[in-house]
Amino acid sequence: MRAGTRLRGATVLAAAAVVAVSGCSTRAPESSGGGGGGAEAEDVTTDVGVEGTTISLGVLTDLTGVFAALGQDITNGNTLYWDENQVCDTYDVELVVQDTGYVPQTGVQLYSAMEPDVLAMQQTIGSPINTALAPEFESDVMTNFSSAWARTLTEIPGTGVLGATYDVELANGYQYLFDQGLLADGDTVGHIYFEGEYGENGLAGSEAVAEARGLTVIPAQIKSTDQDMSAQVTQFAAEGVDAIVLTTAPTQTASAAAVAQASGLDVPILGSNPVFAPGLLQGPSAQWLKDHLYVASPITSWDTQPELLEAYQAAYPNTTPSLGVVFGYAMGDVMNQVLDAACESGDLTREGVQTAFGELSDIDTGGLLVPIEAFETGVSPSTQSFILRPADVPGGAELVQDAFEGELSADLAG
Repeated sequence: MRAGTRLRGATVLAAAAVVAVSGCSTRAPESSGGGGGGAEAEDVTTDVGVEGTTISLGVLTDLTGVFAALGQDITNGNTLYWDENQVCDTYDVELVVQDTGYVPQTGVQLYSAMEPDVLAMQQTIGSPINTALAPEFESDVMTNFSSAWARTLTEIPGTGVLGATYDVELANGYQYLFDQGLLADGDTVGHIYFEGEYGENGLAGSEAVAEARGLTVIPAQIKSTDQDMSAQVTQFAAEGVDAIVLTTAPTQTASAAAVAQASGLDVPILGSNPVFAPGLLQGPSAQWLKDHLYVASPITSWDTQPELLEAYQAAYPNTTPSLGVVFGYAMGDVMNQVLDAACESGDLTREGVQTAFGELSDIDTGGLLVPIEAFETGVSPSTQSFILRPADVPGGAELVQDAFEGELSADLAG
């Protein structure tokens, strides 16, 4: 972020709201995005979602469903980024925000309504919703950044997964547990996972590690609406598991921790990045989570980004910062890198944007996200993950392992 830059926040509105954000051209903290060489608007070809010097980007987020807290924060991060950044020093960005409630059918309907008015999708939250929209994204030549990391999403043309896919992410998490002596070859783990792409891709990571390291995996599939993990954790305790793995939402994390604590199951919990929210540290199992939870994440912690934290707190003084904000801000930066490249090529049509997206490589967000190599069909965009742990710090999590690649990650990446 350039010295003297002031970031102005805007409240994210609920369903059917439009958030207009604009300002001077700046860069993300230590980032490569946020302003190219500039281009005169009359010299750039456009088609959909560009009116004069305003670009409209779509946001299909979750403000009322199982990932409501995460969706709100990611969208706040999107807004915070575009509030003070332009494309090619020329175009302001307007976000068209809709709440899907994490319901695929709702997401499809809302997308159909916004599609004629947006150039690209800044955010689409949830593997099920991205999957449901895959045919439309492809036929509309829609460039889209998912707030989800399922491997299947990398097969949707124009959809960018910003970090390692869930299988690679969990493999990195397992590597950390092995390296810290918290898990050993031949151990038993219980894995609770959502039905659908998110959970199944996470389970694939456990299965790959199990094959390589001789682990026994006890799988327990649940629905995203299931909130009580008593049966699953009780079974794990009876089986004598050495660790619990979660590919769920924070609600299930809280329940699993409470049951494990009550039953005296003193084992580490490893989670995919969506399993944690700072609100978990307000519950009765807060200390237990601090002692037992490890989160493999594509997103860094707030303590590594003090300038961004200051800007967020100024823009949203009455909210608790979570890592979703960091991710949303980074999403804006990556989108800006794509749009800058398209603008500098003189083609801000959907075709031009998707061409620029496909040519982007070695993507650097100044440490907000793990390094991203490229967006290739069927390939994890990154092989690296951060490891975070709950702590009494802004965002509720501290960095205990910088971005690294586990032993199995390159092979799993595809």
